[in-house]
Amino acid sequence: MKYGIPVAISVGLAWFLYKNVDIDAIKKSLQQDVNYWWFVPVIVVSIMSHVFRALRWRLQLRAIDVHPPLLALVNSIFGTYFVNLLFPRLGEVWRTSYIARRERASFSQVLGSMVGDRLSDTVVVALLTLVTFFLAQDAFLKFLGQRGGEEANAWIVMGVGVLCLVGIASLVWIYRSTSENVVLARARAIVRDLWQGLATIAKMEGKWQFLLYTVLIWGCYFLQLYIASKAFSFTSHLGVLPVLVLFVLSSIGMAVPSNGGLGPWQFAIIFGLSLYGVGAFPPSTPYDAQASAFSWLVWGVQQLLLIVLGIFAFLCIAVEKKKPQE
Repeated sequence: MKYGIPVAISVGLAWFLYKNVDIDAIKKSLQQDVNYWWFVPVIVVSIMSHVFRALRWRLQLRAIDVHPPLLALVNSIFGTYFVNLLFPRLGEVWRTSYIARRERASFSQVLGSMVGDRLSDTVVVALLTLVTFFLAQDAFLKFLGQRGGEEANAWIVMGVGVLCLVGIASLVWIYRSTSENVVLARARAIVRDLWQGLATIAKMEGKWQFLLYTVLIWGCYFLQLYIASKAFSFTSHLGVLPVLVLFVLSSIGMAVPSNGGLGPWQFAIIFGLSLYGVGAFPPSTPYDAQASAFSWLVWGVQQLLLIVLGIFAFLCIAVEKKKPQE
């Protein structure tokens, strides 16, 4: 189930999105509507995001007295995304194992630093989501109004608010609960571990550098998509806010278990583009092929880069293993 469900999600969403779209129209759009030179800076910015992530993780590892060289950390980040393409979420375990084994460090301590690293990303996505939905509420309400009218909008907004309140209240209750129920005890342990991960980041040396690297990482992620939007004739007019909506929706999509985001990422991007008049959701006409071409090309360039960087990382690791150890 762990590896079969992501494949099923990817295949199912890909079929849903492209069952009514003309593939020839997508090919035509890729030939006529794209300036591929824009992807050169996209690749450079993407690589820098991985380097910044390695620099950020180094701060956390230093806090537990683990001091790997920067190249090893960069290779661990490259390798993580490469492994995740094949086995979703396994890349983080591989990254932890590689650094712990290389530095002869405690696996659990290195794992804790990695959890803190990922947890900070979750917080960033949550904050970006709240800010973006507030700034772009007109586009979302317009889309919902086309589907269900003003009354439906009111119920949806009310429902989202109630769900947020219930979610926060549930986390607080789980954290403070003393029940011995197995499920609750497990959930309580997870919530406490996450909280401790955040607390560790707040107390460690270099926390302001950590914050700076976090801004740089997510700034690079956003900049990748913004530059990529300039490569297409039908999205080059989009400003910062529409691209921010695409960015947040695609970041949420990447949280869905799938192979490299295949399916959920395209789903989120096509939906986001439809909010600003590029195609419709779900896609059903040849015109919608433009949004489909955008989602496939941008995603494909990123995955191809991850494969190249992953091969580079594993070659470096293989060469390193053959060198005499001190």
